[in-house]
Amino acid sequence: MGRLVMKFGGTSVANIDRIRNVAQHVKREVDAGHEVAVVVSAMSGKTNELVAWCTEASPMHDAREYDAVVASGEQVTSGLLAIVLQGIGIQARSWQGWQIPIKTSDAHASARILDIDGSEIIGRFKERKEVAVIAGFQGINPKTGRITTLGRGGSDTSAVAIAAALRADRCDIYTDVDGVYTTDPRVVPKARRLDKIAFEDMLELASQGAKVLQVRSVELGMVHNMPIFVRSSFDKPEDIDPHANQPPGTLICSEEEIMEMHVVTGIAFSKDEAQISVRQIEDKPGVAAAIFGPLADANINVDMIVQNVSEDGKTTDLTFTVPATDYNRARDTITSAKAKIGYARLDTATDVAKVSVIGSGMRSHAGVAAKAFKALADRNINIRAITTSEIKFSVLIDAAYTELAVRTLHTLYGLDQA
Repeated sequence: MGRLVMKFGGTSVANIDRIRNVAQHVKREVDAGHEVAVVVSAMSGKTNELVAWCTEASPMHDAREYDAVVASGEQVTSGLLAIVLQGIGIQARSWQGWQIPIKTSDAHASARILDIDGSEIIGRFKERKEVAVIAGFQGINPKTGRITTLGRGGSDTSAVAIAAALRADRCDIYTDVDGVYTTDPRVVPKARRLDKIAFEDMLELASQGAKVLQVRSVELGMVHNMPIFVRSSFDKPEDIDPHANQPPGTLICSEEEIMEMHVVTGIAFSKDEAQISVRQIEDKPGVAAAIFGPLADANINVDMIVQNVSEDGKTTDLTFTVPATDYNRARDTITSAKAKIGYARLDTATDVAKVSVIGSGMRSHAGVAAKAFKALADRNINIRAITTSEIKFSVLIDAAYTELAVRTLHTLYGLDQA
């Protein structure tokens, strides 16, 4: 017997029939003798609808009231699933974030979890064999008593944090895909599902564009060494053996649990990028701070940074990327600071994409990036910028070549299905 946290996303609870399907997944684990907590998202599309209502009511709405509105989606789903579970003979009750409580920071709409008291739920596991159905994505600011939300994708974060607080054996994330793939199967049909992936590799995949898991949930899993199992909620509940060592899906775990690390684990890509080049700046101390300070003050994340110095050493060009959603704000921020920065020209591009090659095995292998640069050159794909880290390198290319680059690199590193 073990203790599981099962998390179901919006498509998995999109209507009553799918909620009944979720209930059968839960019943399977309960019948196998497990103590179970379930974390649910709002029904598919419901959060977007609630957000739109807030914007329609007032474009400059109070973030505290925004949280009160959008948190209601998960409240509905948790109540409905508890009702369905009770209807099939399983002891269950719903929990809102504030009832547990899940204590968070006061950053409404993007709060961070500070503490979770799981004692009451653990007590009910032992005394009543009760399934806890928990509304994801939400918590409470202990100073004000106001409902807070964790930002989009926050239900994944809720689930992993709750699993850590309950000292669960594993956190199962049920989605509309059956695991983590070497890259997006819609771009590379030969992409294969990974049986296991290390936390660090998954963190890089998630942060570089893979949409399977929210980045913060992977961070939490790594900090608490909480195994995360990504699996499909559309597999028939009755076809899965709850006692199997590993049913269909991908286990995200520590490197020590993976027998053999591949040089490259996966290829991630993001088309939501914009490039800004600040030309002919005087090459002197403080110039980079004059550029990136205002961007930081505006809460704009800068990713790739490349600096070129002129032959005479007097001026420099500085190129960087920002999320496409922040492009206009970033450009306006730099333009407003032109007098302080002292640049001659600002060049920008929004038709760019970032392709990232990720793998913990790179630590012990030389020439991994060089192979990629040659392969891309052979395909006449020009590289605008490059960044590297211990287990990842990224290239910025023209967006039109994204799919070709991903397919080329996927084959190059032997990630195609055998």
